[in-house]
Amino acid sequence: MANINLLPWRERERGERKQQFLINLGIAAGIAFLILLAVDRFIVSKIDNQNGRNVYLAQQIEILDKELAEIRQLQQQKKDLSERMAVIQNLQGMRPVIVRLFDELVRTLPDGVYYDTITTTEQSISIEGVAESNSRVSALMRALDDSEWFADPNLRQVSAVSGATNAAGGQDTGRNRFQLMVSITTPAGETEEAAQ
Repeated sequence: MANINLLPWRERERGERKQQFLINLGIAAGIAFLILLAVDRFIVSKIDNQNGRNVYLAQQIEILDKELAEIRQLQQQKKDLSERMAVIQNLQGMRPVIVRLFDELVRTLPDGVYYDTITTTEQSISIEGVAESNSRVSALMRALDDSEWFADPNLRQVSAVSGATNAAGGQDTGRNRFQLMVSITTPAGETEEAAQ
């Protein structure tokens, strides 16, 4: 006799397939979730690693900035010291020259001329004084111009001295107050001696 199955086998088979599909779908969703979780963890670890590198680089940059500031400060100190040393060396080298300049001022001073004030700058000398006459001032300017140590005497002002008395007690009208500027020049042989 033939076996006839009267159970709804198609629905049961359909149910089993549906159940198998849902299981496969759940497994695929679980695997996809695990892959997404692994990728997320990987990306987060890479970001954390890069953030750590960035923090390290920022710390090293800060350290280097401090060192650069110290280097700049040391370079400025070195520059200041070099300038001071140059000034000191210049003064040391100019000491004999200054003595010779004052000696030359005395040598070029004609009779009847008196210095009241002598002011020096780096390249010139300003002289204020009194002369017995205009010709004495002219003689002083010629003597300064003929000197190897001075050049270009420039008379700024000459004025008569009022109220002065001469040796006899009378009014002295011949005296003149003068102001002049003269440039400083150093003879070639003297600059070599000063440099040694």
